[in-house]
Amino acid sequence: MNPFFVEQMAMYSAYHRDRRNRATHFIGIPAIILAIFIPLHWLPLFTVGDNTVTLAVALWLATGAFYLWLDRTVGGLMVLVAFALMLIAKQIAAQGGMIGWGAFAVLFVGGWIFQLVGHVFEGRRPALADNLLQALIGPCFLVAETVFALGLKPELHQAVEARWKQYSVGAMRERAA
Repeated sequence: MNPFFVEQMAMYSAYHRDRRNRATHFIGIPAIILAIFIPLHWLPLFTVGDNTVTLAVALWLATGAFYLWLDRTVGGLMVLVAFALMLIAKQIAAQGGMIGWGAFAVLFVGGWIFQLVGHVFEGRRPALADNLLQALIGPCFLVAETVFALGLKPELHQAVEARWKQYSVGAMRERAA
C-alpha cells in the first residue's frame, strides 16, 4: 500500500464527509475532466503513421502513470475511466470549434458549480484550496469510493478512514472563522 496515496486520500476524505458533497462530485469531476480533454484534442504533439497524438493523449498518459503509481487497482480503473472520457471528448472536439467550445463551457462551468454546491453542503472549502495536488486526487477518490462500496480494497479503505480525522482540524477552524 502506497503511504503517499493513503495520506492524499485521507486529506481529500476529510474535505468530503457529507454524502451530498460526495454525490455532487460524482457529477462535477467527470464533467470537468471531459471538458478539459475537449480543447486538448485540438493541440497535436506529433504524428505516428495516420494517427496524431494530441495533448489530450499526453495528459491521459501522464496522469495514468501517476494513478498507477498511487495504486494499481484504483489507478488502473482510473486510467480506464479517463480513457472513456478522453474518447467522448475526442468525438465532441471532432464536431468543430462552436460545438466543442460550447460543450467545454457548459461542462467546465457546470462541473465547478456542482463541486461548489457540494462544498456548501459540506461547510468547508474545496481540498485543492489547501493543496493543489488534490485536483488530481479527486478523480481517483471517486474511483476508490466505488471500489470501497463494492467491498474491494478493505485495507486501503481502513487506512484512509483511520487517517482522515487529522485533516479535519482545519474544518473546525474554518467553521469558527
